[in-house]
Amino acid sequence: MTMEAVRGSGTGGLLFLCALATVLPSGSSRYTPNWESLDARPLPPWFDEAKFGIFLHWGVFSVPSFGSEWFWWNWHERSDAYVKFMEQNYRPGFTYADFAPQFTAEFYDPDAWAQLFQAAGAKYVVLTTKHHEGFTNWGSPVSWNWNAVDVGPHRDLVGDFSDALRKRNLSVGLYHSLLEWFHPLYLLDKKNGFKTQYFVFSKTMPELYDLVNRYKPDLIWSDGDWESPDTYWNSTDFLAWLYNDSPVKDNIVVNDRWGSNCSCYHGGYYNCADKFTPSSLPTHKWEKCTSVDTYSWGYRRNMQVNQIMSERNIIAELVETVSFGGNYLLNVGPSKEGLIVPIFQERLLAVGKWLKINGEAIYASKPWRVQKENSSVTIWYTSKGSSVYSIFMSWPENNTLKLQSPKSTSQTTVTLLGMSGQLTWKQSPDLGLIVSLPPLPPGAFPVEAGWVLRLEGVN
Repeated sequence: MTMEAVRGSGTGGLLFLCALATVLPSGSSRYTPNWESLDARPLPPWFDEAKFGIFLHWGVFSVPSFGSEWFWWNWHERSDAYVKFMEQNYRPGFTYADFAPQFTAEFYDPDAWAQLFQAAGAKYVVLTTKHHEGFTNWGSPVSWNWNAVDVGPHRDLVGDFSDALRKRNLSVGLYHSLLEWFHPLYLLDKKNGFKTQYFVFSKTMPELYDLVNRYKPDLIWSDGDWESPDTYWNSTDFLAWLYNDSPVKDNIVVNDRWGSNCSCYHGGYYNCADKFTPSSLPTHKWEKCTSVDTYSWGYRRNMQVNQIMSERNIIAELVETVSFGGNYLLNVGPSKEGLIVPIFQERLLAVGKWLKINGEAIYASKPWRVQKENSSVTIWYTSKGSSVYSIFMSWPENNTLKLQSPKSTSQTTVTLLGMSGQLTWKQSPDLGLIVSLPPLPPGAFPVEAGWVLRLEGVN
């Protein structure tokens, strides 16, 4: 970065340079701005213990609420469905910026949101502070008149969100897109083959420093990295400051989207790809992000019930993810008014009801030596201390569950979470541990899918 570039980027660039100047090697305990050093930082333990989080995609795209959060891009690219939608519903000459005043958030109640998220059993929540459209949900000083304080809600959505979460001891996650599709400086850097960094030093980096210093998040969920490498984004310098000198240096967690060369290789925990689902136990901490609305991350007014994940599928994905050592980040898209619609609330509360009974098999658990058994009933395993948890999504025939992997001892006990008393079992040389389950008539048990056995004294 040249001094001319700093001067040209205004106040934000000068703030960035001051922050950058603090990243100086002063001892072996400090991280240096390279991946070898940054990747060696231990992940703060709160994240692995949390297991379940909620994702929120909210922005100007919530106004048309059609197609997906990529509305502007698809309309700009003349996608037929989007062009037709605009022609049928909006006046000629209507621009994407004209949607912003309609992003009103008049029913936004962050305390009610936080209460819902806590009831859902989430331990952290990630809000879009800025998606690829560039509109910021806080008063970014480098996003004049394209932010939620200047236009639309006229409110610091991020600040109110952060305050509400902390009242309930929920960890604050902030999503931030590195790129902006149509920002002139980004398009200039792109035209220059990303050999210049006008956009990075006047927009992206000042915003990241501002978010950290202003809101002191527990997690930064970076995105919008796929078009250019981390050297363009100056990612390693930012992360070195974040880990060494920022106000959140001890507990901050980040993901892996810091450049086109980073996903699944560098950063904190790995996302790898949206809805990433490994087939075996990864060696690095990871997170699966997915959406209740299977067609979109942002709110859609025309979503149909058959496009919404079922309670059973959500719980099954949560169990699979945690068995493989991952965290599960479940997305819902609020409306432009700031509402989380009832069907989304219903799904979240169903997860909370399940976790209230079975959470000890999820929170702070570790993968067991066997993660999954394939028999007539799919069985997943987690562990915590001396306990092993066997999780099955379908109730077996004849109320008999066969567990091939656990080996019983003279100390073995088996209990069904949510019920008192121990279950009877026997060890079979061929079939493994055979557990007799209690006959449960419909409605007799609080959950209808995803039952958990706690096994003590097994190998």
